[in-house]
Amino acid sequence: MPDIELDYLPHKPPQIYPIGAIGAGFIMKDCHLVAYRKAGFPCVAIASRSRERAEEAACERGIPKVYDTVGELLEDEAVQIVDIAVPPHEQIGIVRQAVKHSGHIRGILAQKPLGMNGKEAAEIVRLCGEAGIVLAVNQNMRYDQSMRALKSLLAQGELGQPVLATIEMRAIPHWMPWQQLYGWATLRIMSIHHIDIFRFLFGDPERIYASTRPDPRTRFPHRDGICLYILEYADGLRCCSWDDVWTGPSREGAEKDIYIKWRVEGTEGMAWGTIGWPDYPHPTPSTLHLTTVRRPEWFVPRWPEVWFPDAFEGPMAQLMTAIATASEPEIGGRDNLKTMALVDAAYLSATEHRAVGLSEMMDAR
Repeated sequence: MPDIELDYLPHKPPQIYPIGAIGAGFIMKDCHLVAYRKAGFPCVAIASRSRERAEEAACERGIPKVYDTVGELLEDEAVQIVDIAVPPHEQIGIVRQAVKHSGHIRGILAQKPLGMNGKEAAEIVRLCGEAGIVLAVNQNMRYDQSMRALKSLLAQGELGQPVLATIEMRAIPHWMPWQQLYGWATLRIMSIHHIDIFRFLFGDPERIYASTRPDPRTRFPHRDGICLYILEYADGLRCCSWDDVWTGPSREGAEKDIYIKWRVEGTEGMAWGTIGWPDYPHPTPSTLHLTTVRRPEWFVPRWPEVWFPDAFEGPMAQLMTAIATASEPEIGGRDNLKTMALVDAAYLSATEHRAVGLSEMMDAR
């Protein structure tokens, strides 16, 4: 299919702004900072709860300044974008400090989930809006190369009217220690990616129905281990995801079968692919396969880029673009409120055993 063009890479921003990094864990040190350095986005300062870890990240990634506290970093007038990679319960406090420095801070990139729940996310959006600071959320699966390519195919009408979209995740994530404080496992950490990607590809659903059970391997108390959910759209489209973090007793002696697969069926074509993330740290690109009524032969494009860390350029690039053009970011805080609402709705649905409407959750705020 030589006439198909795939817009699968991040677009370069018209202007580049200096970044201050808050947090020095894996996501910051090995994903954000690696992608930024490759893209030519300057990180000029870093602060973390641990000075030692901040210095280690600064040394490895070429960051000139290390601060003892977040407050000191925020006072640095060279910092124009704040990149926050801390546990969810700490985000709102940092945002409250950051908005006091709106004279030189022009943008904030916050991690997903945007706070502890939808109400806290709405407060973060309000704080940034009142301060005139552009807020974006690091929903980085939107920049996985197969998802960008799929979005490009949908925009070109290659699949016709979408009928059914599915994600099947059989993977064992590394849970963070702070999750034990909340009793969260999958919905706010992994499923939030898939719920957001359905919104990115197809827009907002009317409602969600979710069913969950604990994961036998995860030791801390939780109820959202294995998560199954369906998103219902007004035009009849159905999106569903099976988020299985158990995957069978592969850590207990059985053979493993770990993967993430996706599939979209339309009235005129079908696309399916894989997400390479479960193979990290081995660089495994995501994939895409396409067949259509007009061109039934398989179209199988490939690329060298991978989700982790290459896709992390995208959320920062679109934030810089939004600042430079005085526009709303592609993954803006206001937009992300609907993703947060659907995650909250999934918890409510699983508890009350009923479908929960997006509007019901948005109205509750």
